[in-house]
Amino acid sequence: GEPAADVESAGAPEPADAPEPAGAPEPAEPGGPAEPGRPTGVAALSPRYQVGAVVALAVVAVAVCAHIGLVFLHVAPSNTLTKQHGSVVDEWVFPEFEQNWKLFAPNPLQQNVSVQLRAEISTADGEIRTTRWYDLSAEDGRAIDGNPLPSHTQQNELRRAWDFFVASHDSEDRPVGLRGTLSETYLRRIALLRLDRGGAAGPGDVVERVQYRSRTTNVEPPPWSGEKVSDRPIVRELPWWSVAAENRDDRAGKSGQAAQSGQVAQEGGAA
Repeated sequence: GEPAADVESAGAPEPADAPEPAGAPEPAEPGGPAEPGRPTGVAALSPRYQVGAVVALAVVAVAVCAHIGLVFLHVAPSNTLTKQHGSVVDEWVFPEFEQNWKLFAPNPLQQNVSVQLRAEISTADGEIRTTRWYDLSAEDGRAIDGNPLPSHTQQNELRRAWDFFVASHDSEDRPVGLRGTLSETYLRRIALLRLDRGGAAGPGDVVERVQYRSRTTNVEPPPWSGEKVSDRPIVRELPWWSVAAENRDDRAGKSGQAAQSGQVAQEGGAA
């Protein structure tokens, strides 16, 4: 009877381990990342708030574009839009964004202005003679022609003085306010400096009066331009100006300097 028992025990298989059920989720670790696919940002809002956010962003974008466009029209050269809607542009820009600069460069000079000068000189013999016309603009041009580093004064002293005079005088060459009188004094000083530099007055001669005139001609437009301009020069001749007071001041200053130099020389010799 024992062999049967052995056969029975040998034929009974041992129970296998039970498999774990498929798809069982693993426990999530605390503090881990959010579940994938969860909406963030505006998409996480409710539909009502999403509509409000989109409308607000659209209003801001339109306001920024309108502001940039109006400021651009304000600083841009005159055009059809600025002529039709200039008041709207000014109401938007002024006074919060008031400025005096322009985005684009100003129009280039389209005229050649030649400033000339002559003088009445009393000679040592008691006679009065009138000098020829000195072309001061041409002298300035020759001084800077071929000079890679011209002096700022050589380029702008006369030009700015003449622009200052024209802007501060009326069509009858009468000064407008204190600036007009100041511009005349400035031109008188320049006249005396230029005449002295050119040797217009000889030894013992005195410059009594000076006279300016300007000759303005239009720059010829390029061939591709249909613009028509006059080639006739415009001459503006100013009245004679007395410079006796300036000469007295110069002579007094030079005499004072000479006396001071002589005194210093005497003190040095005595020492």
